[in-house]
Amino acid sequence: MTIRTDTLANGLTIITESMPGLASTALGVWVKAGARHEREAENGIAHFLEHMAFKGTATRNALEIAERIEDVGGYLNAYTSREMTAYYARVLAEDAGLALELIADILLNPVFSDEEIAVERGVILQEIGQTLDTPDDVIFDWLQEVSYPDQPMGRTILGPAERVKAFERKHLTDFVGLHYAPERMIVSAAGAVDHDALLKQAEALFGGRAGGKVHTPEPARFVGGERRVIKPLEQAHVAMSWETAGWHSDDLFAMQAFSSLFGGGMSSRLFQEAREKRGLCYTIFAQASVHEDTGNFTVYSGTGGGEVAGLAELVADELKRAADDITEAEVARARAQLKAGMLMGLESPFARCERLARSLTVWGRVPSLEETVEKVDAVDAAATRAAAERIVSAGGLALALYGPVEAAPSAEALNARLVA
Repeated sequence: MTIRTDTLANGLTIITESMPGLASTALGVWVKAGARHEREAENGIAHFLEHMAFKGTATRNALEIAERIEDVGGYLNAYTSREMTAYYARVLAEDAGLALELIADILLNPVFSDEEIAVERGVILQEIGQTLDTPDDVIFDWLQEVSYPDQPMGRTILGPAERVKAFERKHLTDFVGLHYAPERMIVSAAGAVDHDALLKQAEALFGGRAGGKVHTPEPARFVGGERRVIKPLEQAHVAMSWETAGWHSDDLFAMQAFSSLFGGGMSSRLFQEAREKRGLCYTIFAQASVHEDTGNFTVYSGTGGGEVAGLAELVADELKRAADDITEAEVARARAQLKAGMLMGLESPFARCERLARSLTVWGRVPSLEETVEKVDAVDAAATRAAAERIVSAGGLALALYGPVEAAPSAEALNARLVA
């Protein structure tokens, strides 16, 4: 595997990783602009812009964009996260130039017609409605809001319906003008890729785009608290979150290992204790999410209204116990899961392509796989117990509850149980 990087005079970075033996290429443009870069009045605009990218350019309408990529058997898509927006394609190697030209066209030459804005607004409002009707989706939006209230990091990626209804062409062009500067964009490709050809094409397509201003988002401030919505559902949905390490923390891999052993699989503590031994729930898991300047350790479960109190207290008790008695055998299993998940995932050219862009955005370089594996292997039981202890002693909990949750303990009560 060979990684090569070049940066154009205007700040746009091109990075590629050749994967011998493949016949296809994954490539895209990653933009350091997501939901946390929005002002309150434009919450949801980054996601709206992602949708509008496929709705027509100065030279192609929406159908022609779709037909052009599918004429060669390719795939074109995009996503919006809190910190990035990505526009990407998967094609056969000989069609990589076409894919990059299409992505450049939708980024550099969008029309944003009033008619298409009206159509896509309706689509996004349906997406918002679907999320609100899906308890195990909406509860994570509520948890984020409770964790980071009254700040960009806590707002939903989709935005509230009332904002989306008010968006016009000017909102889209203003956001692009402020955030889609070339120094905030990375062209990333992996698979059967010719770096020199891609660099030459990127220069031709993007080289004339002027640089912009550096926009630093508002720092994240974890607060915590509680949101409880009582509704006669079949399941009581419970989500808890504590602030943990960001991308630049030395605790990053210890927290990932702890998340895995605590609630990452069938052998995890939560799965074994809550489901297998006590039958308190069908679904329960823990995950560690990471951002530029913050991170979250989250536990979610769906259970019955009669079991919700016992389940929530069990999570607190197991978290407190883990800070004391995590074993080397558990950590070894967690390390193996982390390494296998990473290495098996990177057999996909898109996963490689995304890793290149994310690593450059976060660290300004791409750590070797050997370096990453070495850091995972360095995690031991003491480091993992310390990660758990930092959660227990943090003193802040975000709690979101939805459904028949009258009997669930409060965030304050769960905090007290942790520190008792």
